[in-house]
Amino acid sequence: MSQHYDALETRSPQQREADLMAALPKQIAHAQQNSAAFAEILKGVEASSITSRAALAMLPVTRKYQLLERQQAQRAQDPFGGFGTIGWKGMLRNSGARRVYQSPGPIYEPEGHTPDYWRAARAMAAAGFEAGDLVHNCFSYHLTPGAWIMESGALALGCTVIPGGVGNTEQQLAAIADLRPNAYAGTPSFLKILIEKAAEAATKLSITKAMVSGEACPPSLRDWFTQQGVAAYQCYATADVGLIAYETAAREGLVLDEGVIVEIVRPGTGDPVAEGEVGEVVVTVLNPDYPLIRFGTGDLSAVLPGTCPTGRTQTRIKGWMGRADQTTKVRGMFVHPGQIAEVVKRFPEVTKARLVVTGEMANDQMDLQIETATASEALQLKVAEALRDVTKLRGNVQCVAAGSLPNDGKVIEDARSYK
Repeated sequence: MSQHYDALETRSPQQREADLMAALPKQIAHAQQNSAAFAEILKGVEASSITSRAALAMLPVTRKYQLLERQQAQRAQDPFGGFGTIGWKGMLRNSGARRVYQSPGPIYEPEGHTPDYWRAARAMAAAGFEAGDLVHNCFSYHLTPGAWIMESGALALGCTVIPGGVGNTEQQLAAIADLRPNAYAGTPSFLKILIEKAAEAATKLSITKAMVSGEACPPSLRDWFTQQGVAAYQCYATADVGLIAYETAAREGLVLDEGVIVEIVRPGTGDPVAEGEVGEVVVTVLNPDYPLIRFGTGDLSAVLPGTCPTGRTQTRIKGWMGRADQTTKVRGMFVHPGQIAEVVKRFPEVTKARLVVTGEMANDQMDLQIETATASEALQLKVAEALRDVTKLRGNVQCVAAGSLPNDGKVIEDARSYK
């Protein structure tokens, strides 16, 4: 197997950025012209001017709940809510969707005809998958795209796929015993079940490599797989944008895919955070069929410094670090990260904030901790007034030293006692 999937992985960072920024305005113009949703969301935006990350950061973030709202409102006319540029004959202006998937919500996603549509082959190649492998695919083939994401990547590499799907453990083990696949795609938890069930029957699986996703695979579990003779690698993908990042033999975070532009923003906002700070993963995908621009995944991560020891020069992220949606109910009112961001923006001397909710249900207390180099009682009073103005709730304000708040992506911490 070649060390790298293609030459894109070893471009200089400068060349990659130039290539991505050259593709970006074309994708934005395409989305404006062919997607009803982005024609509205990006109304008035001059696509040709979006040639830098700073310019991209000025565009609105579209989050999953907005996808759902538009789809629900337009379901009878356009099940994709105006976000897709392809449909099927007799329904949308263009046609060409090969499959339509349903994700929780429900949210519907189209799949076009491009080979390796979800770009999973890059991740699978980094995990050691190659032509001639027999892959037992244990992601779901029912409505959701998980199995198809992995299957398309495996087929692009020249692998053969067993469509195992989920459940039916005994039947799956029988198929593995008969066909002896050497590779697995699926969740890490189901792989663990297969290995343990095989051991109970005094047999050993033929699987030696695995592409796992869909849930966390901590180092302890990865090491356990290694002890069982399986080299397991993770990838980070979603039904909306496909592959976002993948693990390499270096085992140092996840390398970003070459077909996406990723930003890490402060939760509840579209504002990029400093490198290394935890924030929400926002993705712009260079997919003409489903051209999501600044799509907020709702997942938390952070950029890792440096480049991958394998020679891949793309940016790396730490991997999944939790969820960005920290909306909390306080005294019957919802408080969300965007409101805290609005408070902070009113005070240039405040660089970061964290709302801590304590007490017991029906007896809540809000304490807003603000990082500032110019702490004063007057500032605390002004910020407290802004907090009340924005959230309609009273709260205390505490000034803390710059850099003292935890780097965990939390804007709202619910520390209440529910006993």
